[in-house]
Amino acid sequence: MWEPYKKGYKAWLQLEKSLAENSVEAYLHDIEKFTSYLIEKGIKKNPDEIILEDIEQFLKWIHELGMTATSQARIISGMKSFYKYCILEQITITDPTFLLESPKLKRLLPDTLSFEEIEKIIEQIDLSLPEGVRNKAIFETMYSCGLRVSEVVNLQLSSMYLDVGFIKVIGKGNKQRLVPIGTDSIKHITIYKNSIRNHLGIKAGFEDILFLNRRGKSLSRVMIFLILKDLVKKAGIVKNVSPHTFRHSFATHLVEGGADLRAVQEMLGHESITTTEIYTHLDREYLRSTLHEFHPAFKK
Repeated sequence: MWEPYKKGYKAWLQLEKSLAENSVEAYLHDIEKFTSYLIEKGIKKNPDEIILEDIEQFLKWIHELGMTATSQARIISGMKSFYKYCILEQITITDPTFLLESPKLKRLLPDTLSFEEIEKIIEQIDLSLPEGVRNKAIFETMYSCGLRVSEVVNLQLSSMYLDVGFIKVIGKGNKQRLVPIGTDSIKHITIYKNSIRNHLGIKAGFEDILFLNRRGKSLSRVMIFLILKDLVKKAGIVKNVSPHTFRHSFATHLVEGGADLRAVQEMLGHESITTTEIYTHLDREYLRSTLHEFHPAFKK
């Protein structure tokens, strides 16, 4: 009985919110969980008949199933999004999720790489191989511009303004932003374009994609992860490193260097400054550890 609402919600997420397919699937999965619960408990209610107590009992149910606080918080976010859609489409008059509170989450900060560690990882790339030249350009660009892995695999030739030192990036929700790019990255992109990419048999539909695999198609996010994992192992670094670690390190190094938070927000493409503020917490830890190490009053 919820199927028509789910279809409408999916279309709203895709068309109105312009979300990526994996984000749409995650939101729909949250609603699937709720409708599975209703079926299991024999509750025959439409979206407009659901009350706060129904959702609270559902959350209690998923908690008892052993779902983590992070997963619970994501499901609550999904429920709130669904009812926002219901209100906009006048499917419901009231929002039963309005007073719903997310569990308090301890923000686990990902590992950060030092500039020296990033250089050490990039140094492991074998530049005698065609894919090595490409990978050098990829990781230099990821660190230089603080890109998400999805953004780097979707970079377009038509979005390269290398003569003026900028690239246009398509971020979450198809939002575009201009990001400055460093001279090293420009150099390695140019070498890759002129000496490797020019000799590939490019498949139809991928002519404008900058970074291609040997079959002339775009790289997958998983492939970037696997390439990086191999380089980290070769570099002998034991930290938990993913492509996001490069983005995280980019932002951390900027804030530690005294960069304006609004500028960092703009470069990262964060919708809210609150998301960027995580790096000020990191910076405080950095300051504290520096004091402990170098200030005589902290050495007592």
